[in-house]
Amino acid sequence: MTAPDELSGIARFWDAAAAAFDDEPDHGLRDAGTRAAWASRVAGWLPAGPWDVLDLGCGTGSLAALLAQAGHRVTGVDVAPLMIERARAKLAAAGLPATFVVGDAAHPPGDEVDVVLARHLLWTLPFPRAALARWVSLVRRGGALVLIEGRWSTGSSYTADAPALPWDGGVSAAELVDTVRPLVAGLRVEPLSDDDALWGGPVTDERYALVAKV
Repeated sequence: MTAPDELSGIARFWDAAAAAFDDEPDHGLRDAGTRAAWASRVAGWLPAGPWDVLDLGCGTGSLAALLAQAGHRVTGVDVAPLMIERARAKLAAAGLPATFVVGDAAHPPGDEVDVVLARHLLWTLPFPRAALARWVSLVRRGGALVLIEGRWSTGSSYTADAPALPWDGGVSAAELVDTVRPLVAGLRVEPLSDDDALWGGPVTDERYALVAKV
């Protein structure tokens, strides 16, 4: 488990990023085409619902908004209080119901859910494999684990208060498949790099969704 002082440093890092976070096309989903592209993908990854969905590392709540709009019961968890503050405001302004909690996404609070979803979160975790095992344990039988990930370059650990990160720079689909496969009943990988609409333009690195049945 990440130590409290390390979590505090990580929270400060993401709090500092909160004000500009939605400026990235795939974060804010402000463009109608980008938002529609994500809504379509999310609908294809989740079982027919509505379901209880845990959105881990929810940031400012853009995916949570899409999930709530689709009728799912959403709980978002993020370590950064300012991210959570913005997520609450975003969904309230849209008239969408959701619950947001400040907490450690690697050890999320709460009960079992039907779906655990995380986007670009694993690279930030000091113990990603332990987190994955924890997340799978929270999914009810027949539910899904949805991981939107990629392999890119971010340099060394993003904050001096965090320990070394095993998947700093992201994680390849092959390595994530090898890690998740023993934990689940089945999985598939959906490449995302070639869908420019998701990212607001072309990308050259590896991006994908791993969807696992629990």
